[in-house]
Amino acid sequence: MKNIFLSIFLAALYSSACQNVQKSSDPIKRLLRQMTTKEKIGQMTQLNIGLICKGALYNLDEPLQIDADKLKKAISEYGVGSILNAGNSHGHSISTWHEIITEIDKESRKTNHKIPVLYGIDAIHGANYLMEGTLFPQPLAQAATFNPELIQKVAEITAYETRAMGIPWNFSPVLDVARQPLWSRVFETYGEDPFLASQMGASAIRGYQGEGTEVDNFHVSGCMKHFLAYSFPFTGKDRTSVYVHPIQLREIFLPSFEKAIEEGALSVMINSGDLNGIPVHADKSILTDLLRKELGFTGVAVTDWEDIIKLVDFHHIAKDLKEAVKISINAGIDMSMVPNDYNFSDLLLELVEEGEVPMKRIDEAVFRILDLKKKLGLFDDPLWFQKEDYPLLSSDSFRQVAENVAEESVTLLKNQNQVLPLSKDLRIGVSGNALEKLTLVNGAWSRTWQGVDSQWDDTSKNTLWDALSKKSPKSIKLKESSDAQNVDAIVLFFGEKPSTEKPGDIHSLDVPTSWVKQVKELAKYNKPIILVLSVNRPLIIREMEPYCDAILMSYLISENGTNAIAKTLLGDINPSGILPITYPRHTNSLLPYDHKYTDRLNIDFGMGAFKPQYAFGHGLSYSSFDYKEFTLNNDTFNQKDTLILSYTITNTSDRNAMKTELIFISDLVASVAPAVKRLRAFNKKEIRARDKQTYQFVIPISSLAFVHSDLQKKVEPGEFIVHVGDWSKKIVVY
Repeated sequence: MKNIFLSIFLAALYSSACQNVQKSSDPIKRLLRQMTTKEKIGQMTQLNIGLICKGALYNLDEPLQIDADKLKKAISEYGVGSILNAGNSHGHSISTWHEIITEIDKESRKTNHKIPVLYGIDAIHGANYLMEGTLFPQPLAQAATFNPELIQKVAEITAYETRAMGIPWNFSPVLDVARQPLWSRVFETYGEDPFLASQMGASAIRGYQGEGTEVDNFHVSGCMKHFLAYSFPFTGKDRTSVYVHPIQLREIFLPSFEKAIEEGALSVMINSGDLNGIPVHADKSILTDLLRKELGFTGVAVTDWEDIIKLVDFHHIAKDLKEAVKISINAGIDMSMVPNDYNFSDLLLELVEEGEVPMKRIDEAVFRILDLKKKLGLFDDPLWFQKEDYPLLSSDSFRQVAENVAEESVTLLKNQNQVLPLSKDLRIGVSGNALEKLTLVNGAWSRTWQGVDSQWDDTSKNTLWDALSKKSPKSIKLKESSDAQNVDAIVLFFGEKPSTEKPGDIHSLDVPTSWVKQVKELAKYNKPIILVLSVNRPLIIREMEPYCDAILMSYLISENGTNAIAKTLLGDINPSGILPITYPRHTNSLLPYDHKYTDRLNIDFGMGAFKPQYAFGHGLSYSSFDYKEFTLNNDTFNQKDTLILSYTITNTSDRNAMKTELIFISDLVASVAPAVKRLRAFNKKEIRARDKQTYQFVIPISSLAFVHSDLQKKVEPGEFIVHVGDWSKKIVVY
């Protein structure tokens, strides 16, 4: 009965919020009353840029040019409200983008209401479809910095350069937590932990959208992706079925979206797969009851690519496209990324005329779309880029931020006998498939969707070979293994082929056998071997690891991050990145760090089954540290109290260091089986050589709440353990 009353209250609150928004947006409400049904449906339609350009749909003319007749059909005939940059497109110059956006706007000015078109793009790690744009390390590398302020700067710069293109809507950040290492989009996430993803995601939203409810000409609308649980496919393959209990759904996959909504995220993209057997694009309980009524989200919900069509062709829950359109719009979809024809518009018009989709649902969706355009200032100044000045575009200051992110993300996984850093005077032999390929450090979403076409590389940027050889002139390329006889140390740069989404599906996390073979062959020469990994996800290195004296995880560090790798290898940078994921040892043992106690049971019924290659939060430094003076404000707390933990760390080395501290807390007994530990706070500080820093963490006891069987979050009284590295302390909550 309690849940029924709660649902009624939330529904009333949601209805009131919608009414308040509409009352505060009278111009939008008036415009909505003036529009025909067909015009409204046009606003709900999003088309591929290829549908309005010269050439065949997936073989467009070069250079990219608008086809006047195609554009007229889209805008003047159908009133299309949004265009997106499609996967088959590539990066363009700032002038080309301005021409495209201007032509689209000119056509929209010929329509009855002169409603501006909203252009959307996937600027995943910088303005990656702008030839002059600044590429940053991919999000997983960003997460390894454990520095939310730095991630906000990344988003601010991305927003600045994207807005300079004439584009106000960015399909980012990815807020899915990476619980399935096999998944092709792990590199697009902020790691496996809900708290970390929430903090980084909130920083990205702040950076993209700026302060306040209106978005200025130097910011963009963010788009939360992909609601909900997209990142946990049972098969490990993209866009396949997810099976997850409602408790786990709320405990693990919901918090990052909830936090982003609190930060004012203006749009959301929906999970392409099915969740517990129901495609999310068809699930009203997710799209309306949870997203709207419970979380209070009032922004635009857009589909992913062809996902309404897929309800027929892939999911088989609709007999035809017309039924699929009915199901998805009634479930809560506002805008359809159609994206290659006008069937959605035609069929939705029929459905409204037949009374199968209520006009109230159409008005609700269109109001949200128009309100987003208003918040982005498109009604006031749709061609802001013609008068605004963007002097920092592609500036050295932006590139410096990208390099700073790279420097803080590089993660030292192994450093046997302190083989690193290497002396610049050594004769270093280098090899590996990533040595001279920018595509392998940039990854997907780098001027093209899959990021594999080197013709779009910025050749002014340093490859890994360029970066290392400039700082270490005695370095040589190992053209064959026997060359290793004449070097002092060997550095191997191995990279995974760029890919994302379905093209990135793999069947095993095992590294290529050629990598293992090369490492073993070079090991015969008894020279120190340093392995540098540029990978989309944590590939299994178990067979290679014993032959490597040092291992660096560089994630996908980008063309602006190659210098950071060289600096780390040679000691100009003291590595401070730590793993935002658990690095597995075996391809079928893929537990996250916050697994259950039963997951630790081994074949002898001991608790030693969890043995990853490297733990979540692992990352070495060239410095050594001493921990002292642990203090806790109490050892007994009530549920309204705040836990305050402080301690001092001394850098006992002669190198300055950045040091990230993670606070884990274990719930020892709970009515829902607890995780062995959960991350509850983190902080990163610089500690100068031979100096010390005091770390203080303020953790509300309420943050120890977990989702109960009634799906409500509550703290249960009992014993907990606070963990900091090797230090721990038991506390009691009553």
